[in-house]
Amino acid sequence: MDLQQTDHLKAYGITFNALKNGATADWLLNYRGGSFLIDYSNELALKCRMKGVAFQTISNEEAASIYATVQSEENNMDVVRLEKAPNIAVYVPPNFKPWDDAVTLALDYAEVKYDKIWVEEILRGDLSKYDWLHLHHEDFTGQYGKFYASFSESQWYVEQQSVYENEAKKLGFKKVSQMEKAVVLAIKQYVANGGFLFAMCSATDSYDIALAAQNTDIVDRMYDGDPPDPDAQNKLDFNQTLAFENFKLEMNPLVYEYSDIDVQPFEVGPQQNDYFTLFDFSAKYDPVPTMLTQNHVNVIPGFMGQTTMFHKKFIKPSVYILGERAGTDQVKYIHGNFGRGTFTFYGGHDPEDYQHAVGDPPTDLNLFKNSPGYRLILNNILFPAAKKKEQKT
Repeated sequence: MDLQQTDHLKAYGITFNALKNGATADWLLNYRGGSFLIDYSNELALKCRMKGVAFQTISNEEAASIYATVQSEENNMDVVRLEKAPNIAVYVPPNFKPWDDAVTLALDYAEVKYDKIWVEEILRGDLSKYDWLHLHHEDFTGQYGKFYASFSESQWYVEQQSVYENEAKKLGFKKVSQMEKAVVLAIKQYVANGGFLFAMCSATDSYDIALAAQNTDIVDRMYDGDPPDPDAQNKLDFNQTLAFENFKLEMNPLVYEYSDIDVQPFEVGPQQNDYFTLFDFSAKYDPVPTMLTQNHVNVIPGFMGQTTMFHKKFIKPSVYILGERAGTDQVKYIHGNFGRGTFTFYGGHDPEDYQHAVGDPPTDLNLFKNSPGYRLILNNILFPAAKKKEQKT
């Protein structure tokens, strides 16, 4: 999985599907870019050749030498046994156009099976069927992405509002924002019970904002028919959030922003200077953040989104910062624990489309087989398969 790999993304699919078929795999953390070691079979080798995935066949003696290197206390490496592929769900509305989604693009390209679910499935308890949940580019505040000023007359926007309002009515909610609050609370309970949550772009900060605002109305009349609570900011409860605290809401309904968590384009500057750096964790003592940052490079090109990055000052102290822009307070990639589960938030819309606009065509990952930005997404589908290790003392 270093620079010699011909298709990093499909390599994850090969490994994931081997687990699905009953095999086990060892993830060699920090060894040649985070390589996978799987027992050889003619079928597995054929699949790698067919998918264009580079692999090496090694002897038992060579394998023993690799294990010795990886497990040596002198090297920041370790081996993690992958035992059971997680059941994956993607939370996506039925009218998800005009958006494409980087996670579903990655899963489809890697040929990883997943189910699509939405509000009704979550509220009736279907999350218990899944180990890993991805949140599509959702606005959990019930403000339809705050696109009113730019797109309120567009057919896709009108259809989206209609779909959401009909779903809320069908499920007994007076307003979409109330339905969204029920969804975020159900997802929070899912994480507390041991679920693995992954979100990108606007699903990151809008999720936590909805949690903080669960006891107040932050939504203006063009979105839900009545004005927001004038004291909404003071009624936010940051004890309820997973990742962020002490942020200030953007209450102007015509401004395309939820809060000051998000880093603005003028703060990012020119695209040619937009890179973020992955942290180097201790593989033996911090295996989870190490798994989540496995890559063949440690400096990755940035990319924009409705939520591009997070200001560090609003991130809770208990949260791991996995990737940030060096020398700034701009954080791209974070991970934390809640209850028996975890959450991982990744800013930006599409790692290989710098400034993805409404209606742009989806990225063709055949052109980006070795994308380090997409690799971070796929790290997240494998770490739930890791066998729990005894804590070192």
